Amino acid sequence: MFSLASIATMTACIFIFGALFSVIMNVDSIRRDLEEKVGVTVFFTEGIPEKEIEEIGRKIRGIDHVTEVKYTSANEAWENYKAEHFASNPSLAEGFKENPLANSASYTVLVDRVERQQGVVDQIGKIKGVRQINQSSAAVRNLATFNRVFMYVSIAIIVLLFIVSVILIANAVSIGIKTRRNEIGIMKLIGATDSFVRAPFVVEGLTLGLVGTALPLVLLFIAYNGLIGALLMRFGFLGQIGDVLLKPSSVFAVLAPIGLILGIGIGLIGAWITVKKNLDV
Repeated sequence: MFSLASIATMTACIFIFGALFSVIMNVDSIRRDLEEKVGVTVFFTEGIPEKEIEEIGRKIRGIDHVTEVKYTSANEAWENYKAEHFASNPSLAEGFKENPLANSASYTVLVDRVERQQGVVDQIGKIKGVRQINQSSAAVRNLATFNRVFMYVSIAIIVLLFIVSVILIANAVSIGIKTRRNEIGIMKLIGATDSFVRAPFVVEGLTLGLVGTALPLVLLFIAYNGLIGALLMRFGFLGQIGDVLLKPSSVFAVLAPIGLILGIGIGLIGAWITVKKNLDV
């Protein structure tokens, strides 16, 4: 009965761990999607030749951690501006005889990690012909802070769950040793080695860890698959939600081996520590 209680409690711990891990992976996916959209805009010196603009683009692409460099001409910038601000009344844009954004040709630069954006901006600023660099400093700081806080909180919760699970397995094995104290004493009196006595309890801890991991992984897969399906059905009209949220196969390709290794490891560690501590009978 104590073993069943340990399996049930460990199942709850691994379920919480798996749910947290799934949230972490999806939050990381959303974070990376946001990072890909937080770029910097590079403007050039007025009247700069087209060849120099191309050379600036080549130098920017050569900077470490730059993932994409997109060029927007002055005409494209004006067309985008009209589409955004004069969509309801296009005739207002016709009052401009010339392109008011004639000097607004630019490169939009994306970086692989938002924390590295400032370093990339510093390097771009040293390139000859660069007049101005626009970046969203507040967005960069907020994303970087969120990344650190979320990582620390996740690690703390995972470590806590790990400790609780080890204690549970250790208690189960400890109870088993105490209830079999007489049998263990007789075995040792007739010459049983410590390894021989230890083996059944290690197998017991391993079994508790394996069963206590496999069950919540199955439940998590069913729950996650149903939740993602419900979210896509309810919020699918938002378009990009299906691209940002991870599919069950993507999450469990990582979660399943980590969960099994974690469960087996918890069972072995808990059993080994307890048996070593209580083997002298």
